Amino acid sequence: MDTEKYKEKAQIIREEILKMLAKAGSGHTAGPLGMVDILVALYFGILNHDPKNPDWKDRDRVIYSHGHTCPALYVVMAELGYFPKLELDTLRKFGSSLQGHPHKEWLKGLETSSGPLGSGLSQAVGMALAEKIDNKESDKKFYCLMSDGELQEGQVWEALMLAGHKKINNLIAVVDRNEIQISGKTEDVLSLEPLRDKFEAFNWDVIEVDGHDFEQIIGAFEIAKKITEKPVVIIAHTIPGKGFKEFENDYTWHGKAPSKEQVEKILKNNN
Repeated sequence: MDTEKYKEKAQIIREEILKMLAKAGSGHTAGPLGMVDILVALYFGILNHDPKNPDWKDRDRVIYSHGHTCPALYVVMAELGYFPKLELDTLRKFGSSLQGHPHKEWLKGLETSSGPLGSGLSQAVGMALAEKIDNKESDKKFYCLMSDGELQEGQVWEALMLAGHKKINNLIAVVDRNEIQISGKTEDVLSLEPLRDKFEAFNWDVIEVDGHDFEQIIGAFEIAKKITEKPVVIIAHTIPGKGFKEFENDYTWHGKAPSKEQVEKILKNNN
């Protein structure tokens, strides 16, 4: 595993995210920056997919539940060749395929449209269960990427209960545990802890990792793929705004974009 290459790719992606947000003049900063390492590990190291044939029937499925962090997803997809990198300049523009929340009818390579937080896991459970019913020999995996804040939605726990009850072992959820949401710290707004115990009580296998350590992330995915008794959740502890001290661990950057002047200064100081 060449973790240095992953780190280099992640830094390039983080810089592109800032440029995109500055050009758009709106969007989310903290969450996308924190998700980069997870997405790089998944898309470049784990996922069974083909950017040149995004509708390939045997591909793994990624259900991107926390759609507001999509700038990170878009840059990763562009780096892989799902669409031309020049399109990144159109983030949130009228008529663009790169909307503020992913829209599957407008961009090849997306499995679902997302926006309402809390609905992604229900979609993933339904898709994974349908696959098990339709094709018992299938080895494709369904990855649901989620924010921790959306775990405050009741619908998530209904989905967790069903997946655990049905032992949906082709489902791997990833929780971006950055501990912030738009109005503050998750533990102040509505406490989620003890999070691991709650998942285990719903009959899920739980793996906890440092969400910025590529060896841990990829190792967790590899372990999760081999678990056959129940669904798996990877709780990835991340730093919101990761990579730039101006944004790190500051919840006020959850739902706003930096200015062009701020980004120019930040990138100049980081290069």
